Amino acid sequence: MIESLSPSILLAMWAAGIAGGAAFVAWWRIVGPGYLWTAGGAALLTGLFATFSGGWAAAGTAFLVIGLLLARRPVPAALAYGLAGLAYLGHAVPSVGPVLAVTGALALGGTTCEMLLGHWYLIDPKLPRWALRRLDSVGIGGLLIDLGVGLTLGAMAAGASFVLTWTWLGLGGMSVLLMVGVWFSLKEKGYEGVMAATGLSYLAVLTSLGAVALGRLLLAA
Repeated sequence: MIESLSPSILLAMWAAGIAGGAAFVAWWRIVGPGYLWTAGGAALLTGLFATFSGGWAAAGTAFLVIGLLLARRPVPAALAYGLAGLAYLGHAVPSVGPVLAVTGALALGGTTCEMLLGHWYLIDPKLPRWALRRLDSVGIGGLLIDLGVGLTLGAMAAGASFVLTWTWLGLGGMSVLLMVGVWFSLKEKGYEGVMAATGLSYLAVLTSLGAVALGRLLLAA
């Protein structure tokens, strides 16, 4: 079970997911430094609150800064962002455990990086869509596994609030449906397909954040 859930822990998982997604996009070498600055900056702002806790979170922020400085060199930037993601996970693990830390990062990172990269496709429509599909798959898989783990660990226990429990399931289910909608939107060959996918992923970021937070609050209750 979860010992506690503070904003610092939730934001650290989110930052870990964004940093990890940015690391993969950098490794794929499909975009220029502009995207890496954007994604790295988003991860930095998300994890900044956790940084005041010191330790692993501070190390994650330091690696993000290094990644931002190396954004013009994709491979070193990917390594720095990857290390940042691992460091932020190290901050979250003592409070929520390794499994829930990883599934939370996958769910939040997949949806957020999908949304950020989708906006980049609106700038350069010639970018390949397989990267969006991969991030979409990560988001869907992370959400499904996170819901499964929550159910296994007893988020629907008899003592849990009926309203909060079904709100959690509703948010999680809606997040999955939105990301599935992203997948099918990307099958549309026109420019509008990516626009629709980006909009759906933006909504998925909001619902998945609620699902990840609420699921852990139920387990900590």
